[in-house]
Amino acid sequence: MLDLPSLPFLDFAVDLAPLVLVAVILFLSLLSFVFIFHLCFKTRKSQYLESFNSLWTVRLLLVSFIILWALNELLRLPFFRKKYYHTFFSTLTLTQQANLCRVHVVLSLGFLEPGCLVILLFLLNVSIKKKTPRSSWALALLMVTCLPVFLLQFLFVFYQRFDLHLPKFFIESSKVSSADGEMVLCSYPLLSTILFGAFVTIYCFYFMFCCWTVLSLVINKTLRSRIYCLSVTVLSTIALQIFFLGVSAFWPPEKPAFSVLELVIFLSFFTCTAVGEGIFIIIPITDSLSVSRESFRLNSGEQTRPLQPLSNEESV
Repeated sequence: MLDLPSLPFLDFAVDLAPLVLVAVILFLSLLSFVFIFHLCFKTRKSQYLESFNSLWTVRLLLVSFIILWALNELLRLPFFRKKYYHTFFSTLTLTQQANLCRVHVVLSLGFLEPGCLVILLFLLNVSIKKKTPRSSWALALLMVTCLPVFLLQFLFVFYQRFDLHLPKFFIESSKVSSADGEMVLCSYPLLSTILFGAFVTIYCFYFMFCCWTVLSLVINKTLRSRIYCLSVTVLSTIALQIFFLGVSAFWPPEKPAFSVLELVIFLSFFTCTAVGEGIFIIIPITDSLSVSRESFRLNSGEQTRPLQPLSNEESV
């Protein structure tokens, strides 16, 4: 098994990079919150934004899931847990630390990441609908698709009384550090990766179908380029994530190569969420506010034709 040499600078960079990326995605999510609420305020004064802003609760749901996912990633970082968690919870036992790792795996691969992907798919799908569906449909879709995955992940990770005679890396979500007997290192069980991979496989086929449908109806070159960017990013990043999740199961968590694999796994979904927020929230809201200002300017002039309200297509 190949491994990387343990270099202090490399170890520090690998520890610090996830914290920086978490800060970046939290800032981007906060910016998305500001954009969404600013649009809600503007909607009261402009009829052109009413149809576009009808899904503001779904966009808030997407941002909330991304924030929770980013915070959940902090649970698995030994550097963060050792520096901050032990300051407030100095009596954390090895069992409690192992349970934190289990919580991270179940929430990440069982609920938060599938939830983000489902909401992205919902926003993509409704962008070509003539009639905007209620936001409750997004919640219903979220529960129907994510609840079974969450329950199975919970059973596999927490309820390990099934005598399946599997190697440890199939079900092991943590391991006590050999260098520091008081620190538990988190890992991804291969069984959880297989379950998440099955969900992602089905998701990718339907996501590609939805992208093809949207591209066949959209004429605007800018919107088409955004759909291409979204589809390539989502499909490539989650495929990369699944691959490295599977590879990481065969490396001991205390090895430097495992930390690099975890960073690539995190960076893959980070890219997916950042592009999703940009394409479905920040960019379209910026465009809609620009159109609203232009409509106000035109309507203030003489003999001008009112602009039509924004359709769902502009939400991409």
